Amino acid sequence: MTSALVQHRLGEPLHRVLGKPTANKLAKAFGMATVGDLLRHYPRRYETRGELTPLADLEVGAEVTVLAEVRSVSSRRMSRRRGELWEIVVTDGAEDLRLVFFGARHTGRQLQRGQRGLFSGTVRLYDKRRELAHPDFTLLADEQSGPAAEAAVEDWADRPIPVYPAAAGIRSWHLSRWIGTALQWLSGIPGELPDPLPHAVRERHRLPGLAEALHAVHRPADHAEVTRALARLRWEEAFVLQTALVRRRALIRELAATPRTERHDGLLAAFDARLPFELTGGQRRVGTQIREDLARAHPMHRLLQGEVGSGKTVVAVRAMLTVVDAGGQAALLAPTEVLAQQHHRSLCTLLGPLAAAGRLDGDASGTSVALLTGSMGQAARRAALLEAASGQAGIVVGTHALLTEHVEFADLGLVVVDEQHRFGVEQRDALRSKGKSPPHVLVMTATPIPRTVAMTVFGDLDVSTLEELPSGRAPISTHVVPVSEKPHYLDRTWRRIREEIAAGHQAYVVCPRIGDEDPDPGSEAAEDRRPAAAVLEVAPGLTAGPLAGLRTDILHGRLATDAKDAAMGAFTAGDLDVLIATTVIEVGVDVANATVMVVLDADRFGISQLHQLRGRVGRGAAPGLCLLVTEAPAGSPARQRLDAVAATCDGFELARLDLLARREGDVLGAAQSGRRSSLRLLSVIRDADVIAQARAESRAVVDVDPGLNEHPALAAALADLLDDDRAGFLEKA
Repeated sequence: MTSALVQHRLGEPLHRVLGKPTANKLAKAFGMATVGDLLRHYPRRYETRGELTPLADLEVGAEVTVLAEVRSVSSRRMSRRRGELWEIVVTDGAEDLRLVFFGARHTGRQLQRGQRGLFSGTVRLYDKRRELAHPDFTLLADEQSGPAAEAAVEDWADRPIPVYPAAAGIRSWHLSRWIGTALQWLSGIPGELPDPLPHAVRERHRLPGLAEALHAVHRPADHAEVTRALARLRWEEAFVLQTALVRRRALIRELAATPRTERHDGLLAAFDARLPFELTGGQRRVGTQIREDLARAHPMHRLLQGEVGSGKTVVAVRAMLTVVDAGGQAALLAPTEVLAQQHHRSLCTLLGPLAAAGRLDGDASGTSVALLTGSMGQAARRAALLEAASGQAGIVVGTHALLTEHVEFADLGLVVVDEQHRFGVEQRDALRSKGKSPPHVLVMTATPIPRTVAMTVFGDLDVSTLEELPSGRAPISTHVVPVSEKPHYLDRTWRRIREEIAAGHQAYVVCPRIGDEDPDPGSEAAEDRRPAAAVLEVAPGLTAGPLAGLRTDILHGRLATDAKDAAMGAFTAGDLDVLIATTVIEVGVDVANATVMVVLDADRFGISQLHQLRGRVGRGAAPGLCLLVTEAPAGSPARQRLDAVAATCDGFELARLDLLARREGDVLGAAQSGRRSSLRLLSVIRDADVIAQARAESRAVVDVDPGLNEHPALAAALADLLDDDRAGFLEKA
């Protein structure tokens, strides 16, 4: 942390407060180094001690609180482990109860004969006697009796008990004791604890200060205090995170980029004139946003998201042509060779002669679209590199091969990243660095992103959303095929494929695995599950059985490039009836004649992935059908996921459900680096209103004080959040 004030308190090394042995344990188990790290280790839940129970009424296994007097205290050395066993017998005057403490020497000193106290724990039976092992307890003062004692009992019994995320050798009560020590140390330092939330923000939103919130979340008097403390701490998380993103956005706007202004008589106009369909209102609106961005003197950083089949590719093509018209080049980065080849094929088809400059069938005013992948032959690769370096290729499509140091551009003006979540930060940055000046960046995703997620994860990008589908798109119906309950449904599934093919259409069969002992998705969840369906195992059985006589082929990621291209090309041309594939067809594959998809072992896929897969059908005028084959029993979580997919084609609702099931991960890139999550309490779905309010407040602060000079505690919290890995993520994201 950068603030000396904060370092003096929350930044204090743990070994100075708890001693080196304890500090070393916490560092090893949780990566904690400071008092702040320990106090930010929030309870995962709270328990209640329960009502006062007479000793005669105690039931084994019950969580109880009793009021009793210490009758005897004894100790003896344990034979099988180090330390002493303390045995305390307490009584309520009618019955006795044994309390045992293992190795807790201080307990013997605290509990003396004749003392009265409250004892709380789980009743167990040992040697035919009821006992509490390591109970929580508090002693009553001698003067507390009658109503005073009753009030103390009620207050203590109702007080929430924090339960902390534990680790090997470190129990919740250990953490509670150490946190108590840290809170006591913190309260002994005079002056107000510096707070990342400005006073005016706390006042407007009626939030307690940081010191009060930390004390309340760890030592709450009641559940209302817990609720108030957690609300404040969530608010702080949202505010600090949004401040990081808002500042990043402001820095982007200070960078200088080459404006790429639209020409009204160039490639874009020619492309629009040859489009065989009308642009949707959404495509026109987003096109205007991008065109205005490209004309500015600072880099565009825009996220383009949309439903499956909403026409993002056409929007991206129009953006790329705008840059080419302005004398620059565009690079389209795809995560797989299949998708890169599909993009190249689609661009060439959409542009026609405009993509064949220099060829006999090309338009002299057009450009060239080059393809560059890692497995290309030497001659083809050399030609593509030359086209990119000379500027002959206005558009270069490729995979990770575009990122190598040998790839050069004459004037890279726009980077389009498709399915951005599949690329690491360093990979995206490597391509962006190939421009003479910072290029404009358009990030595309076909995975619908709820508004609050976009605001949180992509808060430094402008977000454009395509929600409507182009006219003429047919609806897709989805059904779960529960083969464990109705095995004959699988036969009907294969007959349904034959019916579609008899009507002149085509089909996909999707498997979770390739085969040949590749990892089984989901196998770690249940070791005794059978392996998921694999392309190399399913294909022979289908072609010799229920799909015999049909033209089939396979497609998966381990095929040679020529084999992949041949299979995809044949399916696109209509020379195949059925393509048996893995998820390499998940995005970017556009075959209008494909009307039915069968997903085997569909429960091995996530909600968003299933939504993407089914988007490969129903892309023409004929209705689409998606059949989700599963052995998951009715009512199981896996079956509920499939039922949710079958119930709606609303990708944004499915993305919300998917996020609720998976949680957010690290929104600042730690998911890529394996570190802890930035979000401890905040949920980007549940806390949508908090995130929106925090973003507005952070904008107001950064607008007035971009360097946070007047907000040292906020700057310190930001420095703590943006450690080296995360700072690098934001710099490159």
